[in-house]
Amino acid sequence: MTPGARLQSAIEILDRILARQPAEQALTNWARGHRFAGSKDRAAIRDHVFDCIRCKRSFAHLGGRTDGRGLVLGLLRDAGTDPETLFTGEGYGPRKLAQDDMPDPAPMPRAVALDCPDWLLPELDRSLGANTDQVLLAMRHRAPVFLRVNEARATREQAAALLAADGIETRPVPLANTALEVTAQARRVRQSAAFADGLIELQDAASQAVIAALPDISGAKVLDYCAGGGGKALAMAARGADVTAHDADAARMKDLPERAARAGVQIACCARPEGVFDLVLADVPCSGSGAWRRAPEGKWALTPDRLAQLRTLQQEILAKAWAHVRPGGCLAYATCSLLDVENDLAVACFATTIGGRSPSNTLNLTPLDGGDGFFGSLIHKAI
Repeated sequence: MTPGARLQSAIEILDRILARQPAEQALTNWARGHRFAGSKDRAAIRDHVFDCIRCKRSFAHLGGRTDGRGLVLGLLRDAGTDPETLFTGEGYGPRKLAQDDMPDPAPMPRAVALDCPDWLLPELDRSLGANTDQVLLAMRHRAPVFLRVNEARATREQAAALLAADGIETRPVPLANTALEVTAQARRVRQSAAFADGLIELQDAASQAVIAALPDISGAKVLDYCAGGGGKALAMAARGADVTAHDADAARMKDLPERAARAGVQIACCARPEGVFDLVLADVPCSGSGAWRRAPEGKWALTPDRLAQLRTLQQEILAKAWAHVRPGGCLAYATCSLLDVENDLAVACFATTIGGRSPSNTLNLTPLDGGDGFFGSLIHKAI
């Protein structure tokens, strides 16, 4: 496909997404109807689409319109590319520019330039202070690809060497001693020997940092209360913990037994946890604001009502998880959120309800630290 044809495909997919079709579904449906498109074409189109979703407001301003065509025009203008060189109407590319394809002449408001919903910007200002603009500007770009080295099977140096043998370049990440950032050939990771042999898993560096900040869990009985796909459960098992994984939607854990087998660890999956544990991890449902580089649709779907619902749910989960913490044990609360109302304030609110216990080991990360935005804090239960 020509560069212009890729852009036209991105326009068509974006129009489906703007009509409320989920991005992954829109991309999959397009690929099924265009089987002639090669893997490089599909990857380039996917990148165009997600770049436009991340920067929907600023690209629409630069494109002078809010449909897929406007977003792609904004994508090019933001990159300093003259759209006339690609909007030629030739080779299945976008039609030539017209009068309604001109940029919005008005100054770009702050929330538009930062690609942030208007209602959310004050909340982010309260949470991030002087770093708000820098964080939101970082969120306009693709997230790096990070790997977690399986401590049970390899050192970071050994895993990096094995990846290099497959042509995959990496570098160590300071956030966690298990973290590698892929700097070249990221799309080869799942076909690598290191992945097949369970030496690595795809996992954000900040998520790894949350697990690294936990106390010594070697030999400890641990419950991952909101396990999802099980990335953190695997990381805790690699640190020597006896891990039980639970999720309100058990289907989310369907791949965990296979992943655990590949990693050489054992994890028990349960629909209803029983008894008490040395440590309970509650990585709760949240706004996902810290991970909007990876899942940008969530930024535009979040509403004040939905945020309020999430805050209530978080307190309910904390109460349920607390019941499974043994006397003298601890509860680890985590979110991939940038918002204080889901982080420090949520922990403080819960600590008050259980007798004013002070949280410890608090970790508050933003994309400026290198990974996703992530929060973690411990609450200890008295003996």
